[in-house]
Amino acid sequence: MKKRLYNPAQLFVFSFFMLIVAGTLLLKLPFALHRPLAWTDALFTSTSAVCVTGLVVVDTASHFTFWGQLIIMLLIQAGGIGILSFAGLFSYFLKGGSSYEDQLTIGGFSNTKQMSEVFDLLKHTVLITFGIELVGALAIYSSIGDEMSALGIKKVFFSLFHAVSSFCNAGFSLLPDGLMNETVVFNYNLQLVIALIYIFGGLGFPIVVNILTYLKHIINRLIGKWTSKKDLYRPWVLNINSKINLVTTVAISGIATLIIFFNEYSHVLSEHRGIGKLVIAFTTATTPRTAGFNSVDFGALQFSSVLFIILLMWIGASPNSTGGGIKTSTFAVAILNVLSLARGKDRTEVFRREISGISQQRAFATMFLSLMTIGMGVFAISFFEPQRPLVDIAFECFSAYSTVGLSLGATPELALGSKIVIIFLMFIGRVTTLSVLIAFIKKTRYTHYRYAQEELTVY
Repeated sequence: MKKRLYNPAQLFVFSFFMLIVAGTLLLKLPFALHRPLAWTDALFTSTSAVCVTGLVVVDTASHFTFWGQLIIMLLIQAGGIGILSFAGLFSYFLKGGSSYEDQLTIGGFSNTKQMSEVFDLLKHTVLITFGIELVGALAIYSSIGDEMSALGIKKVFFSLFHAVSSFCNAGFSLLPDGLMNETVVFNYNLQLVIALIYIFGGLGFPIVVNILTYLKHIINRLIGKWTSKKDLYRPWVLNINSKINLVTTVAISGIATLIIFFNEYSHVLSEHRGIGKLVIAFTTATTPRTAGFNSVDFGALQFSSVLFIILLMWIGASPNSTGGGIKTSTFAVAILNVLSLARGKDRTEVFRREISGISQQRAFATMFLSLMTIGMGVFAISFFEPQRPLVDIAFECFSAYSTVGLSLGATPELALGSKIVIIFLMFIGRVTTLSVLIAFIKKTRYTHYRYAQEELTVY
């Protein structure tokens, strides 16, 4: 049998690398720029777009022409669809084996059991992605007036660009100051529309499919009542993965909104009135786990809010989504495991199901490797820029690794060495450290023996 030259993990990592290289070359073309762009900045921008991060070293609105902005949008779209598609394939090929990345497998969210059905899944991924982005673009278009014309921005392109950037959790904006620009900062309809789009993108394709299937089932039941047709079959569409991630997402979003609302009520939220305070608190609380759009100046936040947002960035979005971080399921498994230990239980249970041991191992491996990688990034930037405050460095590194794109203002001022570190963190955070390890470390075959178990003192 002919030996395979690469495995799915290698293909997963290599595809993003090549897309970044291609994007760097395209962004250096003269027709894409209003003014010269250094190779490092082109690489930084391409990596940020492909890895759907949103950190920028040059202003997207003023530095790039329409064609440059179009290239960035296409890189975001390619990175977003690539992430969704390859995550599904990656889960399938490594299902039940040594995959540390995705705990949602194709069979778990779409009843796909054969390779012949994988391409149907990818087709549905693309169609649903474009469908949501189209609806989002129409909603954005209807939420804005003629204020874009004053900035020289075409309303249609603005809507499409921000719909793609939102759903893919990229956080790129055509406005000089992002969503805190004076032309849109008080447009609460626009703020909510964009928030809903990036939250939907951060849920992950499996959960989106589950939700759409569940809504379809409810509609069929309603139609059945009107037409006297009985629908006796109730499909199990909200599986354990969807339930855990949905509950975790709603809980974190609700708690975070309240914390930001009360902590910043008399500070960055002071310029807003009534419902506006709640809307901006909601967007400020949800964007750190997903897109990275800034409705407020994050550099003006209370120190306690900054620390809390670092935690939110680290948690991130749901598995198989365009968002980064350790993922909501990983965080949920860790919390559930702690609660189980506190109750004296030797197994972790939720929703009348027991979480497998391998899932818990994956969760804690993901958490450990993320903190180790981020720690190395903080150390490296501290070495290159010892004068920069540690909290600014930590915020930048967590934002890069979690592909969020928020900053306290340090990104454009970074030294060359620091930019390289951030580029590395964005790439590793997007493909994940575990994927890189799986791609380049030879898989160990299972042996037919087990050593005797021993307990270690760990506390």
